[in-house]
Amino acid sequence: MRFILIPGLWLAADSWGDVPDLLRKAGHEAHALTLPGLESRDAGRAGLGLDDHLGAVLAAVEEDPEPAVVVGHSAAATLAHLAADAWPDSVARTVMIGGMPAAEGSPFLEGFAADGDDVPFPGWAAFESEDVRDLDDEARAGLEAIMRPSPAGVLETPVTYRDARRHQVPVTLVCPEFTVKDARQWMAAGFMPELAAGDDVELVDIDSGHWPQVTRPAELSAILAAAGSR
Repeated sequence: MRFILIPGLWLAADSWGDVPDLLRKAGHEAHALTLPGLESRDAGRAGLGLDDHLGAVLAAVEEDPEPAVVVGHSAAATLAHLAADAWPDSVARTVMIGGMPAAEGSPFLEGFAADGDDVPFPGWAAFESEDVRDLDDEARAGLEAIMRPSPAGVLETPVTYRDARRHQVPVTLVCPEFTVKDARQWMAAGFMPELAAGDDVELVDIDSGHWPQVTRPAELSAILAAAGSR
């Protein structure tokens, strides 16, 4: 199976650490993306919007005629879902790690302050204890060293879906800082409308904080490989 790995906010391809190599060792293809404006801390981010990030994901999907498993970490869950919406026949499954798709018409992501064209990393104090519970000082320093601002225009763009067939694309939701039980309750309460509308939504626990690709790469890779084999 071919995996396309989309990093979450402030991160690029290198944030996936050992995960791509572990997937390749298991016999899969793995392509970790660096989205536009995340090439470096000094990359140009003016004028970038959600279509630019989605275009990079779709370009990776298009590289091979065989359908791909599109994996989105955190906020990139919305990008994975948008890829299924744009090309439902080319996405075999989406996997969302610690995130869920934004609702129709809402901004891609709210809650982080912009500084001009940039949305900088706000510091660890902005996160709940469950998010960072397995990140020691060394792991936090390692993540900060590879972080760069995300484009403000991407986060501010309202999300629009166009093809109801996206709900037919199977989804695996990996639950790190929250649990499968939490996710089921949120879906029932109407807080995750795009997932609640899905025909085939699998929920999987992983014992980690918000960045299992850093703290649990072997376990996360096994979950991804299992999802791709379904």
